[in-house]
Amino acid sequence: MRHNKKFNHLSRKKGHREALLSNLAISLIIHKRIFTTLAKAKALRVYAEPLITRSKTDDMTNRRLVFSYLQNKEAVKELFGVISEKVAERPGGYTRILKTGHRLGDNAEMAMIELVDFNENMLEAAGKKEKTTRRSRRKKSAAPATEAPVAEAPAEEAPKAE
Repeated sequence: MRHNKKFNHLSRKKGHREALLSNLAISLIIHKRIFTTLAKAKALRVYAEPLITRSKTDDMTNRRLVFSYLQNKEAVKELFGVISEKVAERPGGYTRILKTGHRLGDNAEMAMIELVDFNENMLEAAGKKEKTTRRSRRKKSAAPATEAPVAEAPAEEAPKAE
């Protein structure tokens, strides 16, 4: 039976897998975006998002717990400083995984994993997006409804030259 065997082992022993995920999480925190294989990106999301959630409340307990996973002072400082300010009101979903194609050497499926609040291009595009509907709308008239329409005088015709 496969009870409690949900996560991907990434073809590594426990110590090697923990070191790999820790190093990937440090790189993600420092650089805000990394390129890796799709399997590693999905495993990293499960590993990194609880750490980002812990960084929302800045106290000694959470700092020590996060440091026990990362073992990098600069990454912990960045996580509890810059990143926790940006994700303070976000309820979850701090990372985004985008598939980028296949690696040339072994045809492994590659992906980019990034922190959602640090991609300025997508934030601008989301702000500019207009709501569209499939139904056509009538154009609203330029003249307000409260004013009475002004009748134009008919134009006089010029006499025809023969």
